Amino acid sequence: MKWQWITAAVAAFALAFLTLPLFPENLTATPSAPWLAADAVSEAACDANARPANLDFTLQDMNGDTVELASFKGKVILLNFWATWCGPCKVEIPEFVELQNEYGDDGLVVLGLSIDDPVEKLKPFADEYEVNYPLLVGLGRHDVREAFGPIWGIPVTVYIDRNGILCKRHMGLATKERVERDIRAML
Repeated sequence: MKWQWITAAVAAFALAFLTLPLFPENLTATPSAPWLAADAVSEAACDANARPANLDFTLQDMNGDTVELASFKGKVILLNFWATWCGPCKVEIPEFVELQNEYGDDGLVVLGLSIDDPVEKLKPFADEYEVNYPLLVGLGRHDVREAFGPIWGIPVTVYIDRNGILCKRHMGLATKERVERDIRAML
């Protein structure tokens, strides 16, 4: 019985460790993470390594409609790579719904690109989470992932400014405060 508790504790520690930011661009000083230095936060709208985003992709949404990424140029695009089975993704999606409600009229468009779910799973998921933004079918679309990657895991959120510049990428779970701050800097 003692070994079961030790194993559970090690597993919990490993899970906690894996959810910590692995890349410097993920560091933010928030009330929930006061140990991070304030100077690790960049207030610039775009990272120093910003580059033009490849928006020359046509995808299908969960309703079978054709969506051209280039049609969103002129708006701030929050492109989220996710899946229905992804726990951190399920935490972020309600926050994206709120952000789309709050900033949609200001020029924000949230796009969710499901990396490996068929349409049959997307519709019930969208209903359950009351998703108010386009859910795109990314199953088999490695070309899209490569264009915005590398995508080593999910969730990954890509920020594209009104001029079509890929300004930021966030790998892993992002707080609503972090996403909102980055969006407002771009609007």
